[in-house]
Amino acid sequence: MKQAKWYFLFLFIAFSMQLVAQKKANNKKGFENLFGTNLSNAIYNPAIWKDSTGVLTAYKDECIWSKDEYDDFILDLDFQTADGTNSGVIVHATEIVEWIPHSVEIQIADDYSKEWSKADPTWQCAAIFGHKAATNKSLKPAGEWNHYTITCKGKMITIVLNGTKVNECNMDDYTSSKTNPDGTKIPSWLSNPMSTLPLHGHVGLQGKHAGAPIYFKNVKIKSLS
Repeated sequence: MKQAKWYFLFLFIAFSMQLVAQKKANNKKGFENLFGTNLSNAIYNPAIWKDSTGVLTAYKDECIWSKDEYDDFILDLDFQTADGTNSGVIVHATEIVEWIPHSVEIQIADDYSKEWSKADPTWQCAAIFGHKAATNKSLKPAGEWNHYTITCKGKMITIVLNGTKVNECNMDDYTSSKTNPDGTKIPSWLSNPMSTLPLHGHVGLQGKHAGAPIYFKNVKIKSLS
């Protein structure tokens, strides 16, 4: 009888694990690698960006871009900071050379570092850079993997960090290139109001900025269009 109980317990556990795995697989349906296999669908400098054992990193401050352009989408990725990292995820980029005024950047920063812990909140991690600070952050320290889910649907951008919704903005609310709706100043290099930015564009990752490295893996996208 004991053997039978253990057998059924084993079957129950195995079945439960299978259901969990299936649920995870279903949740990932429709996602594809943003940059394709071996960066085959990326615009990048191979002397700067390297994909080693599934971890993507850069040696200089230069972006890597999707060859494809997107409208509505969900972007799912893992990132790891180092001490002092300053990087970002770039969406709605209509220019990939002079991308800064022609896109929206979701900030990545090591908020535990001396520099970024004291920075303007709109320059800290999970902020819509220069525009809207994140709330209720759940950022992990340098050396640990963090998870972003970024949803761009119409003029809405929603950011989930490590399972917690930490930021959301309506691009239509940002009609000025000088001041945000709350009265805070916008950096001068963000010269185009967010409300005027086209929604069809490339998705990119910023490289080694401010002297500290950044690491990415599992960078996947699901088109909602």
